[in-house]
Amino acid sequence: MRAFIASIFLVPKFQRLSYRCAIALYLLILILGSIPGARVDIGQYASGGALHSVAYSILTVLLFSGNKGNRSERAVKSVFTIMAMGALDEYVQSFFPYRNADVMDWAVDVISGLVIATTLWTLWPRIIDSE
Repeated sequence: MRAFIASIFLVPKFQRLSYRCAIALYLLILILGSIPGARVDIGQYASGGALHSVAYSILTVLLFSGNKGNRSERAVKSVFTIMAMGALDEYVQSFFPYRNADVMDWAVDVISGLVIATTLWTLWPRIIDSE
């Protein structure tokens, strides 16, 4: 089953789509997070930590499956990209008076990326590494 799922993500067409979806989702996160009152409204349903954790976990899956290379290269690229995305997200938030940048939010982003990348690194079929 793992090999089947991984083989779907390894089709070049789907790899590119996965990476593009990650970029689109990230831009959507930045745009929606910049709308006045949007964060407060969604905060009624989920905490900031939960939102960051889920969003950056999904981004990590998309980046991992969209990158080229073996499992280790994918994991490292994904985590470093998540670190940069999280930092830029917090930096952008610092420009809005109704938002504030928080190092703890960035830490949640990075920890989510690390956990998911490690999980994917562990579960990703080893056979695919040789391709």
